[in-house]
Amino acid sequence: MPFCGNCGTQVDGSFCASCGQPVAATAGGAPPPPNAAYAGAAPAAAPTTAGMSENVAGLLCYIFGFITGIIFLAMAPYNQNKFIRFHAYQSIFLSVAWIGVIIVERIVSAVFLSISLALFGLLAVVWMLVALCFLALWVVLLMKAYNGQRWKLPIIGDLAEKQA
Repeated sequence: MPFCGNCGTQVDGSFCASCGQPVAATAGGAPPPPNAAYAGAAPAAAPTTAGMSENVAGLLCYIFGFITGIIFLAMAPYNQNKFIRFHAYQSIFLSVAWIGVIIVERIVSAVFLSISLALFGLLAVVWMLVALCFLALWVVLLMKAYNGQRWKLPIIGDLAEKQA
């Protein structure tokens, strides 16, 4: 009984039922030698490691705040790197601090709005400056992480370093 020269399965007829290739009978109906079916095939590509450099991963930890920080702490190749873990934790702690500032801002703004519209307007300018400072801090952290530096924030950085 002939065997397919392409996939090595046993064939009844002139075409392989498995792969559809035309089949020429082998001498004596003997099966092909092991791996002979794939002798002319291109060698398999070596597996590539899908990953990014640690400075890019450190930068990406800050992109969406605590969300990307948690993602990088959960992903296997990155959660073992101390540099990436530091930036992930610092991103999470900075996001929590920012959310705390927003909550305080809303409460204080509601109190000032009930007192006077002028005080609320003055407070709005102060909160805008605070938001711009957080934005500038975020951009600096992005740049420092991309440059491969561990730039620690005063309180948050110490906590992140202990966790990493």
